[in-house]
Amino acid sequence: MPELPAVPKTWTVLSMLDWATGYFESKSINQPRLSIEWLLADALACKRLDLYLQFDRLLHTKELSTLKPAILRRAAHEPLQYITGKTDFFGLEMKVGPEVLIPRPETEQLVELILEDAAQESELCILDAGTGSGCIAIALKTERPDFLLSAFDISRQALETARINAEKHKAQIRFFEHDLFRPDLTGGAGPYHIIVSNPPYIPFSERASIDREVAAFEPETALFHHDVSSVYAALARFGRKNLRPGGTLYAEIHENLGPEISREIAGYGFQVQIRQDYAGKDRMLACKIL
Repeated sequence: MPELPAVPKTWTVLSMLDWATGYFESKSINQPRLSIEWLLADALACKRLDLYLQFDRLLHTKELSTLKPAILRRAAHEPLQYITGKTDFFGLEMKVGPEVLIPRPETEQLVELILEDAAQESELCILDAGTGSGCIAIALKTERPDFLLSAFDISRQALETARINAEKHKAQIRFFEHDLFRPDLTGGAGPYHIIVSNPPYIPFSERASIDREVAAFEPETALFHHDVSSVYAALARFGRKNLRPGGTLYAEIHENLGPEISREIAGYGFQVQIRQDYAGKDRMLACKIL
């Protein structure tokens, strides 16, 4: 690991903010000021806004010893969420690490869509297919305790993270190991009213154009696939097998693949609606089984 350049012997909150911002800029780090705010707030166990109320506070040796390796990791373009080991999703703190995808705001909108569509329903049986950190299932269960949630992932490491997050938020969810490409379930509590998934939807051909922070650090199998259409075909087959009559399959999609994926899923007997995110991009599908 590279060493930091020579720095002052005495640090204050303000001097660290200013110095590290410049250091991150020299390393072409996205949002350099935000990066040091995030890391410094984590090291001091305070909110980012609080940093601006204590500019003259001296940083102690123990705090600096925590901060230094974090700065070096960030300078190597590692995501802030992996460095601090946590992120926010739907107002809930989630543990994250290299074994799981970092939840995105677009996925929060997928949760919002389900909650809106199911606002007048009760005691729905829902399955999160490919749960990762468990963020979708936990957010749904937290918002609607009456819903019965199950979730699976092919990764045992991801499931362990999901279980930790569920326990933290006292969300009772049935987690189990399974592969989306196997429609016959061996766990869960189906058949389901709703199946939701945020599958790998980025073609491998786009990997070179993806931000380094994403491509180099986040789990490849949760992001990319050599045949994205086959993923959604598997999801459609899985939905046909495990949804109740009239049930709905929700999925996040690549913004440029909405029509293609819609046709793929419709071929398995679904009425498909493309939904947009707040930026007006095709980002979600709501697929009613016919």
